[in-house]
Amino acid sequence: MPTPLVVSEVAKSFTMHLRDGLRLPVMSNVTFSVKAGECVVLGGPSGIGKSSLLKMVYGNYAVDSGQILIEHGGRLLDLATADPRTILSVRRATLGYVSQFLRTVPRVAAVDVVAEPLLGRGVDPAEARASAEAMLARLNLPRELWQLPPATFSGGEQQRVNIARGFITDHRILLLDEPTASLDAKNRAVVVGMIEEKKAAGVALLGIFHDEDVREKVADRIVDVSAFSPRKAAA
Repeated sequence: MPTPLVVSEVAKSFTMHLRDGLRLPVMSNVTFSVKAGECVVLGGPSGIGKSSLLKMVYGNYAVDSGQILIEHGGRLLDLATADPRTILSVRRATLGYVSQFLRTVPRVAAVDVVAEPLLGRGVDPAEARASAEAMLARLNLPRELWQLPPATFSGGEQQRVNIARGFITDHRILLLDEPTASLDAKNRAVVVGMIEEKKAAGVALLGIFHDEDVREKVADRIVDVSAFSPRKAAA
């Protein structure tokens, strides 16, 4: 499918339970698509809803209305109405995600954290571990840290584990939420190269990059999220 991700007329609001159930509109009529081999970047000021939109695409946040269409298992699927079991299947096979924060099981070695997505897809353990080691080496994580739990790492080291885990699979769609935020210039350049490789392989990428230099290097197109904000309409 040449356009594996389509977001169509999506609306979202949050309910403020501590304020008598007040409904706070966040965005409406969100409509855009991401082609295979394209990196679309979500733009707009801080707090406008970029991360919330990524979470809606990933299925962490429900939507009020609209469609989030992806190609999964040879058919078109609307994530906005999919049940939890289907969403888990989509995440395992089709839709990857690199968040700003690494959440792992305590005391699990970094190399096993990175290898886990491959193991979940039935890859041989030795092959999965070798791939994980290659990813960690590419991201310049010292070998002596590979057998240690990431909870003991610095923020930048944790983020490199996070990136390695997110990039190790061949998901056709990849969501990126500030993947380079905690990285130095050397490792930011590595991640830019990894994104370019994903694009060349036909992966559709949707991301948030506050680093202007990185954004300019990877973005094929920028979608201004503020255009969908009720606050802008009110202004």
